[in-house]
Amino acid sequence: MTTALEEVRRRRTFAIISHPDAGKTTLTEKLLLFSGAIQIAGSVKARKASRHATSDWMEIEKQRGISVASSVMQMLYREHVINLLDTPGHKDFSEDTYRVLTAVDSALMVIDAANGVEAQTRRLIEVCRQRDTPIITFVNKMDREVRDPLDILDEVERELGMPCVPMTWPVGQGKQFGGIINLRTQAMTVFESGSERLPQDFETVALTEQAKLAERFGLEWQTAMDSMELATGASPSFDREAFLAGKQTPVFFGSGVNNFGVMEVLDALVDLAPSPRPRMSHLVVNKHMVDKTIQPEDPGFAGVVFKVQANMDANHRDRIAFVRVASGRYAPGMKLKVQRSSKELRPTSVVTFLSQRREAVDEAYAGDIIGFTTHGGVQLGDTITDGAALQFTGLPFFAPEMFMTVILKNPLRTKQLQTGLEQLGEEGAIQVFKPEMGGAMLLGAIGQLQFEVVQHRLRGEYDCDVRLENSSYTGARWITADTPAELKEFVNAYPQRMATDAANSLAYLCTSPYDVRLAQERFPKIHFHPLREHAGLALGSAG
Repeated sequence: MTTALEEVRRRRTFAIISHPDAGKTTLTEKLLLFSGAIQIAGSVKARKASRHATSDWMEIEKQRGISVASSVMQMLYREHVINLLDTPGHKDFSEDTYRVLTAVDSALMVIDAANGVEAQTRRLIEVCRQRDTPIITFVNKMDREVRDPLDILDEVERELGMPCVPMTWPVGQGKQFGGIINLRTQAMTVFESGSERLPQDFETVALTEQAKLAERFGLEWQTAMDSMELATGASPSFDREAFLAGKQTPVFFGSGVNNFGVMEVLDALVDLAPSPRPRMSHLVVNKHMVDKTIQPEDPGFAGVVFKVQANMDANHRDRIAFVRVASGRYAPGMKLKVQRSSKELRPTSVVTFLSQRREAVDEAYAGDIIGFTTHGGVQLGDTITDGAALQFTGLPFFAPEMFMTVILKNPLRTKQLQTGLEQLGEEGAIQVFKPEMGGAMLLGAIGQLQFEVVQHRLRGEYDCDVRLENSSYTGARWITADTPAELKEFVNAYPQRMATDAANSLAYLCTSPYDVRLAQERFPKIHFHPLREHAGLALGSAG
């Protein structure tokens, strides 16, 4: 019988992050394949075929060949339970990715060796840096014509603001790609192309056989040895404490599509990445909030909802709340409570995931991601416990930068539209604002593609055909005040500008950047927030 502490130590929970097209979804497939979680890797490129990448389950993803929703996969490897969260690479869905990054203990950053660190990766790095999330770096596509590995390391160091520690080193690139030198095992794994190969199929040669390797790989070998010497000479040696504090990143090279260099990453996740860590929360004591650190091995069950996904199963019209377990042990039939509303939660079906495949949960510990089937009443950022009045914080909602008005083509579908917008708003797929003075609902987004996905999903999942029209609004700020009277005075002064979001938080809609400045000058005691943390805690509601 294992103890809770032993179970926690067996767990690794990480997110894969990258710019679109760096090969993130392919790498996800290969990690699942090598851990034995799936038997056949779906070709990400062959979108017309019936086989799609396991982690891209939505219809629109299959049509476009992109990931627009993060997916969760659990696998067992070397006696460790690995929870892998694949995030959308497209910038229009960065909010979903930011929220996923609050639920993990480390991140695997995938970089295209030809392009280096790209724009979207920079934004994600910032989030990791804010949270001191440990980052493992995988430089992908070494079998193509790519940049010099020393250049790539230099750029990663500059962008991450932390030193790189090479763990593997490439010999050649493109057509001359000979393989990788594993600095941990002091051996070279010889490259052969082909997506059906398994790690044991690759030839390995010990570095003690220098002469043999030099003869076989010629100039590529000599160049690799010289550059590796430069890289290791300029890099600090691997320091696990520095890595765990987000102060250095171990770097691996390979080719995900060819299954090459992936096993080394999987091993590093087990050997180097952290097990679940303590989490900060607020405890309610005599109606006052006090800070409390929740240890993963604490006996009481506590978790936080970092994602809500509607209609994962089109036949059942269900919603799944994805919960990151922060402490304690989950067992079927437990009585749970949503802290924001004090409502009892008795989930009938609690599952773990392999993308769309689900399995009933017998037990779950800190670090695990479990899904509760819900029919409403659970929102992003909700804290769920078996009793303790805790509140976890830090789940971000960003003020939208684009707005559209929703026009329903068939007025008889009003009820379906309301349901659809309520559910998609709760899910965080888009932000839904209801004007206080009545009128058409407003959709707020970070990027254009979010509107297209919501329109597509309203049609496909809720049988609602809508037209989206440009709105005069260009921004929103959530508002709070020190006293209800001050808030009321402000609301009365700007009735046309007031709207409530999915969490019933009040927002002030603006048509230009000057609006907020003018309103602030007129009402200095009103606070305008460009970021909303979870509604139950951070902001006043419209109630």
